[in-house]
Amino acid sequence: MTEPINIKELTKAQARQELAQLAGILARANSAYHGADAPEMSDADYDQLKRRNAGIEAHFPDLKRPDSPSEQVGSRAQDGFSKVPHAVRMLSLGNAFEDADVGAFDTSIRKFLGLDAKASLQYTAEPKIDGLSLSICYEHGQLVQAATRGDGAVGENVTANARTIRDIPQVLENAPAVLEVRGEVYMSHADFTALNKAQIKAGNKPFANPRNAAAGSLRQLDATITRARPLRFFAYAWGEISEPIAQTQLKAIDRLAALGFCVNPLTALCDGPDQMIAHYRGIEARRATLGYDIDGVVYKVNDLALQERLGFRSTTPRWAIAHKFPAELAWTRLESIDIQVGRTGALSPVARLAPVTVGGVVVSNATLHNEDYITGRDATGTTIRDGKDIRVGDWVQVYRAGDVIPKIADVDMGKRPDSAVPYVFPKICPKCQSDAIREEGDAVRRCSGGMICPAQAVEKLKHFVSRGAFDIDGLGAKQVEQFYKDDWISEPADIFTLKDRFATGLQQLKNREGWGDKSALNLFDAIDDKRRIPLGRLIFALGIRHVGEAGSNMLALHYGTWLAFVAAMPKATGEGAQWEELIGIDGVGAVMATSLVTAFAQENERASINRLVEHLQIEAAQRPDTDGSPVAGKTVVFTGTLEKMSRAEAKARAESLGAKVSGSVSAKTDLLVAGPGAGSKAKKARELGIETLDEDGWLALIGAT
Repeated sequence: MTEPINIKELTKAQARQELAQLAGILARANSAYHGADAPEMSDADYDQLKRRNAGIEAHFPDLKRPDSPSEQVGSRAQDGFSKVPHAVRMLSLGNAFEDADVGAFDTSIRKFLGLDAKASLQYTAEPKIDGLSLSICYEHGQLVQAATRGDGAVGENVTANARTIRDIPQVLENAPAVLEVRGEVYMSHADFTALNKAQIKAGNKPFANPRNAAAGSLRQLDATITRARPLRFFAYAWGEISEPIAQTQLKAIDRLAALGFCVNPLTALCDGPDQMIAHYRGIEARRATLGYDIDGVVYKVNDLALQERLGFRSTTPRWAIAHKFPAELAWTRLESIDIQVGRTGALSPVARLAPVTVGGVVVSNATLHNEDYITGRDATGTTIRDGKDIRVGDWVQVYRAGDVIPKIADVDMGKRPDSAVPYVFPKICPKCQSDAIREEGDAVRRCSGGMICPAQAVEKLKHFVSRGAFDIDGLGAKQVEQFYKDDWISEPADIFTLKDRFATGLQQLKNREGWGDKSALNLFDAIDDKRRIPLGRLIFALGIRHVGEAGSNMLALHYGTWLAFVAAMPKATGEGAQWEELIGIDGVGAVMATSLVTAFAQENERASINRLVEHLQIEAAQRPDTDGSPVAGKTVVFTGTLEKMSRAEAKARAESLGAKVSGSVSAKTDLLVAGPGAGSKAKKARELGIETLDEDGWLALIGAT
């Protein structure tokens, strides 16, 4: 997808077309977020599109559509609930994204009220809870009705569900005859974690974040399900009311607290933008320790008489605004640094964080890359983060964009505890106590234990059964870990003797928890199906460092057979005709070649490979006849769910036609084949202008329809 045209440069026809597109996209996003509790895009992307829509409307006011996103609040009430019209509309809030927006908000208020810049004007500032808006109506102190916001005018009747929430009083004393209390239903981080553990244990899909969990729980048709969910409620506003409850916003909140409602203790009174922004910064710094999700701070004019004068726009009040946090950034505390050991022996440091929601995902871990990164340097020794090192106990800024693994962007040195000490990277493997060695030119320290290291052994086994390798149905990472832990398998060859060892006798697979006759037989059959394996997949499955799928297939095509491949492995690195032949293969460099030679030169590793090969029939590589192929020489990426062939079959077919199949989209990609569920790869392809086909289009292209 190309960069959007500057709004001032749009023609009227272009503006009309884009407004139509934005109306459709944002309507679907609204329905997914507010109606189905299943967001299709990040908050940042939504806000960006909505700002784009508002900008075009401002430049072309005569093109504003009847279904304009700027005129909509929430989403239409869903079927399954009776509908509740709101006596006073439940509106959304305008957004501020920069400090300058807060100043502009204050200026607009003063201008509307005729106040000069020096006149005192107080605002309340409160955390913006990331949950589901709820309206609760009381008559003579009795709870009579509760409704979601819906589209602002009509909501869903969730009275039975609201009665199950412990923070919502059933009866009020000394309340106005009619009082409609508004607030946010949410779920704490601790309760969210416990709920997801229960979901997984029950075989159900876990929730993506606390907001989705809270919204989905409140909008259950069966109130007993809602009762079992740990929902909470913060009150912060009111709608229909028979008599005033206070003269200011802050005193009204105090009155709601006196009536028995939970109100946010971080609500503060601010005199002007400087104090508002200072409070925003303070709340942002405490965000990770609150125990619940917030996505910004809401500012409201404190004087209710002034609120009355200011009134409303079509969908937002003039007297309030939400100052949003950056969608992909958050501050949190680094609680510990753990070392993970991968299949190549790499010691990878992982930051364990106080959980915080970043970009719609709860983040509790972040990569620390390597020991240099922790000290404030990159792999070349260049200073990063202004040279700040990372220590346990630090307050760190976490960032996450798209599907990228969370990383640490910055450290708040002003909050570093006196007890924090520089992190000492281990020189001994934490899993097997072997020396952890960092070779010259390598940014990573590696365990020297090889297969005696349990971490390397189990990771190699996981790789062996992965999709691009043997891809054995029913034998995934979880099963491999358990079988390894129980000493059922310790190397790849053991997988092919499982049936002989555990199909009968005292220890039978079918008798294990989670297994039965059918699942055990299915696994044994799946293993037998993979005894015949193409050469390229076998080479990749060995998990040799630097030898990926593409490299494995190049090696297979060059040598043709397993025997030829093994015989051609040189005895030493950097010398001899076999070495020259190896590094002369297109796509094979000295780094990959050295890894291959080293692996086959190790006596224990070679013996393990030989034991594996005894159980296999290895198919020779066939050089494809690509004459007339429409994809010969092109780089193809598959994403999403393919319905007419497996991913492995599609990849094999593409390669047989002379295409190169890649796992990621880049500027070198020629074609993306996207099935249902395509996500970030499809988005990136659009951004790069890469041709994209669905599965039927792909099959038609290669003549397989």
